[in-house]
Amino acid sequence: MLIGLTYDLRSDYLAMGYSAEDTAEFDKEETIVGIEDALRTLGHTTDRIGHAKALIRRIANGSQWDMVFNICEGLHGLSREAQVPAILELYDVPYVFSDPLVLSLTLHKGMTKRIVRDAGVPTSDFVVYESAQDLLRLGFEPPFFVKPVAEGTGKGCSAKSIVRGRADLTVVCEELAARFRQPAIIEPYLTGREFTVGITGTGQDSEIVGSMEIVLLANAEKGVYSFDNKDNYADRVAYKPCDSGADPIAAAAERVALDAWQALGCRDGGRVDIRCDSGQNPLFMEVNPLAGLNPQDSDLPILARMHGVAYTDLIRRIIESAASRLCTATAPFKAAS
Repeated sequence: MLIGLTYDLRSDYLAMGYSAEDTAEFDKEETIVGIEDALRTLGHTTDRIGHAKALIRRIANGSQWDMVFNICEGLHGLSREAQVPAILELYDVPYVFSDPLVLSLTLHKGMTKRIVRDAGVPTSDFVVYESAQDLLRLGFEPPFFVKPVAEGTGKGCSAKSIVRGRADLTVVCEELAARFRQPAIIEPYLTGREFTVGITGTGQDSEIVGSMEIVLLANAEKGVYSFDNKDNYADRVAYKPCDSGADPIAAAAERVALDAWQALGCRDGGRVDIRCDSGQNPLFMEVNPLAGLNPQDSDLPILARMHGVAYTDLIRRIIESAASRLCTATAPFKAAS
């Protein structure tokens, strides 16, 4: 197949003047190269498209692809991850990963938790903070954990996210809301084990790739898998592969993750983050249906490698899932007039 690649290259946006924090979720050149190499090893031809505006130009010029491998994060708005899939659907272009509905929903952590909770998947309590009035709905006790409602890569998460008393909540929430121009989400601060679970496939065909436990080391920022800890993971974080056959808590975490993945309608591949309460009961925290795919540094490839799934095989599983549900993967896209 001829597979187009849509992505946001971090260096492009840094050159435009955006900050390191603004571009934290965007991809390095080595990620694009890794995906290209894997797809070519699998027998496909690749075509770099780039970001959403580049995609629009290519469509206008009549380009066509059998499928688009989309990892665009987008830049602006709560629906930014849905922009490229929406464009592709407008022109009936087959693509990999979740659709605009799922990507808009899951970027908003509060909306996601409402759907997951309604589906009967265990998740922690929460309040979405847009103004101080929202604190009147706070029905759980401190300590609290506060983060932006629609960011990834640990953006906005630091030791300051752990709030010990109600009196400090307004200041912390207002600071995050102003900094990221979006609401904050308040949850109980969970003190149990923390996992991230890799999943490939769609619906009833989805399956666990593997899971790993996230353990903060002595020199890490305390108590939180923060932006700084993620950025400096090599000497701050230990990633431990989980054996769900021998570890009942890890097995329970994987069940919660798969139930959430299926309830939300996520497709092809991604990660679900799980944290346990003080009784070691696994609770859904968030899902990443556009998980990072840097061959060396991203959580999904790391945990896949821990469980004997090579990077190329991970990409193969993702492509096969997309092809299976599309059933038209060999029919080339024809630009609309």
